[in-house]
Amino acid sequence: MFKLLTESSLQQFFNEIYHILRETDTNLTEVWCELSKLSHLLKLNNSEIKEFFSNFNFISLKKGNYINYIVINKILFIIESINILRLDIKKVSEIIDYNGFEVLIKEILSAHNYYCIKNFRFSDNSNLKTKTSQKRYEVDIIALYLKYILFIDAKQWRRRDSYRSLSKAANLQCRRARVLKNNPEVLGDLIQKLLGKGLNFKVKLPLLIIPIMITLEDNSIKINESQIPLVSIYELNSFIHELHDNLEYFEVIKIDDLNMEKTLF
Repeated sequence: MFKLLTESSLQQFFNEIYHILRETDTNLTEVWCELSKLSHLLKLNNSEIKEFFSNFNFISLKKGNYINYIVINKILFIIESINILRLDIKKVSEIIDYNGFEVLIKEILSAHNYYCIKNFRFSDNSNLKTKTSQKRYEVDIIALYLKYILFIDAKQWRRRDSYRSLSKAANLQCRRARVLKNNPEVLGDLIQKLLGKGLNFKVKLPLLIIPIMITLEDNSIKINESQIPLVSIYELNSFIHELHDNLEYFEVIKIDDLNMEKTLF
């Protein structure tokens, strides 16, 4: 079993899985396949396979139709495979669809202690709605940590798409954030949902909403003319680590007051 955990053996194992996943539908986040698909494991019995799989959180062995199947979670595989395969996260992220891309972003943020919610919808009950016909909004991912609220629009943007389109989408994301600020009750409900009713966690005022675009492919322009960061999935980890130091360069929407039941310090 020790030999299976050497660097070269792990690379072979992860490569075999990666090539299996490349052939599956991108809308699948969980893939079942037969043991014979992984030549790396053919000499092992079921007990040894289970012991080997216990080293990873993305793969398990399950029984179905009278035989054992390998079950692979694509999202968790992507996160764990980056260091093993030394592949650009963009490349491995291509095995998932738009919804999976959102889930991947959420998992990365959760690993950095952010509380996340996907596909948050809200109605505009402020006087700002008189300036536009739009009354309903949706945000792909909202993530909270301490005083930071990341307002994320996830785009599987390709280089063939124009920067103008991407920048326009970033500006719309900023508008959604400003609309939310003008709806304090909605914002309070959002924070409550993020924290959870039974969670003993306190955030600090003022809160800072930071509109962000997260894309699949890298972009030579890292920020648009309205100071909205354009972050590739490859750069997301470093962006989170460096957020505090780079905050002065970004458009930040400050929240000084909040309507909610929990106490803020």
